[in-house]
Amino acid sequence: MSEEILLLKGNEAIAHAAIRYGADGYFGYPITPQSEIMETLMDEAPWKTTGMVVLQAESETASINMVYGGAGCGKAVMTSSSSPGMSLMLEGVSYIAAGELPCLLVNVMRGGPGLGTIQPSQADYFQAVKGGGHGDYKLITLAPSSVQEMADFVALGFDLAFKYQTPAMILTDGVIGQMMEKVTLPPQKPRRTDDEIRKQCPWATLGKPKGNKPNVITTLELDSYKMEVNNLRLQAKYKKIEEEAIMHQEVDCQDADYLLVAFGSAARICQKAMELARAKGIKVGLIRPITLWPFPANEIEKYASNVKGILTVEMNAGQMVEDVRLAVNGKVKVEHFGRLGGIVPTPAEVVEALENKFGL
Repeated sequence: MSEEILLLKGNEAIAHAAIRYGADGYFGYPITPQSEIMETLMDEAPWKTTGMVVLQAESETASINMVYGGAGCGKAVMTSSSSPGMSLMLEGVSYIAAGELPCLLVNVMRGGPGLGTIQPSQADYFQAVKGGGHGDYKLITLAPSSVQEMADFVALGFDLAFKYQTPAMILTDGVIGQMMEKVTLPPQKPRRTDDEIRKQCPWATLGKPKGNKPNVITTLELDSYKMEVNNLRLQAKYKKIEEEAIMHQEVDCQDADYLLVAFGSAARICQKAMELARAKGIKVGLIRPITLWPFPANEIEKYASNVKGILTVEMNAGQMVEDVRLAVNGKVKVEHFGRLGGIVPTPAEVVEALENKFGL
């Protein structure tokens, strides 16, 4: 398949991009509002064309452990879910991170806590960015704000996962997952052969030539001192990722008196809010973190001495705001505005919150 332009939902774009990346396998379980990912993969039947395995497991727990097995073989494997489903996967995610295995996770967030609602939310920021599961690990976390980025971040997520031997997550929400936009899909990449995988992933458990011992992947270490060494190696890798992999977008920040900081669909809302605010004479800029981890702290901090205030806009009770406050270290007032439980804020509400919180 050559490059192609289609009108797609965000969830559908994820599926098409995975096939075109040459992914080896998808293992998942249906949950609203992300079920179209697996439904599209089933409709496209890539096992007939590229050889990609698509399997509906019996549960989220089974799904993530299938990903664990596929990732251990050096395969490009992925799963997707929505908030409570992703919670069920976190034990397996911790194992995958500890085993230093690449894979792609997709979380299309919905309102909670608990079973909550099927409406969009951004309340899983802590779960993704702070690790979520047990132990000291991090997830490379990408936050798309368009259907095109949903497609583009599949390849980006896989590439970062393999580069750093760690899981990567696309953290999106029901707005981006369900909305439809024009998408340019990349040409079809061939799936890697086992020989290519052995070369790229010498740690993979694909078996060894006769007479050599096979690789063994385990996250169990009963010697505490050795476990500490393993942890220190992981922390050194995470520091390297923080130095190399930060991505963000700045919009009209150079002359801004106030900054909005938002990700995903909230960032789209903020772009319209900026227009409304500037029409009222309030100079507002926007910083959109594209990687939620590693977080663009330095990129936000550089504006701290130049603006009068920063407002984070999130569809939650205030999660990313903690990282923004750490970034500016008290140099400027940071406030939060959010809607909860599946309610999407309007641009006018964002402007009103800016005015109220900063006395404008």
